[in-house]
Amino acid sequence: MSINWFKYSSPATFYPLAGKMIPFFGWLTAILMAGGLYWGFFETPDRLSDQKEYYRIIYIHVGAAWMSMWLYIMMAAWALAGLVLQTRLSFMIAKAIAPTGAIATFLALWTGAFWGETSWGTWWDWDPRMTSELILLFLYMGYMALQSAIDDPRRADRAAALLALVGLVCVPIIFWSINCPDPNECAALHQTSNPGGGNMEPNILIAMLVTALAFWMYSFVAILMRVRNIILERERHTTWVKELLEKNK
Repeated sequence: MSINWFKYSSPATFYPLAGKMIPFFGWLTAILMAGGLYWGFFETPDRLSDQKEYYRIIYIHVGAAWMSMWLYIMMAAWALAGLVLQTRLSFMIAKAIAPTGAIATFLALWTGAFWGETSWGTWWDWDPRMTSELILLFLYMGYMALQSAIDDPRRADRAAALLALVGLVCVPIIFWSINCPDPNECAALHQTSNPGGGNMEPNILIAMLVTALAFWMYSFVAILMRVRNIILERERHTTWVKELLEKNK
């Protein structure tokens, strides 16, 4: 049996589908986060060769940092789809992604500051890795601010979409700065994404990947809940929304 996926490009058909997906991703988030944190705190070494207990912040920091980049790519992709295909839902999803991406970016910076203070004795260092992540936070904030500054939703969607696409250049810069193999080319306190030369302790790697997957599942929950609110707000004058509100009274 074939499924007509194009019908879900309509806000009216996507709204109930999103409602059905939220509990599924919510349970996955809870299970994966609980399992990942348990494994990270009770099945991993008490300390690494060069770091004490504080290394466990990796289970939050890395997942948040990965999500900050992945969500920005997704936000820009949906914004581009809205510009090219002129689909209202695409713009709504892009708008729904932005706050979650901003929170992930802030969490990555915040946990990174705590890690930096205990590891290197400084809360902040203006190296390419930290600075580019901070710029990413400003891009998220700029996107949301531009959306709020323009009263006409259509004009706001198009203007914010262009900003998102221009800011997309920041993501490969962050990726390059973290994976830069030459320390002279990209001098930084921050560790590379390949700690220990690729010899990360297996239990630490498992816990880190599981919690990162939990962050991914949580992003689906937050975005789907938010896009449902945006749909109701923008479609409030349509017949199907009025009928839905009457039904839920």
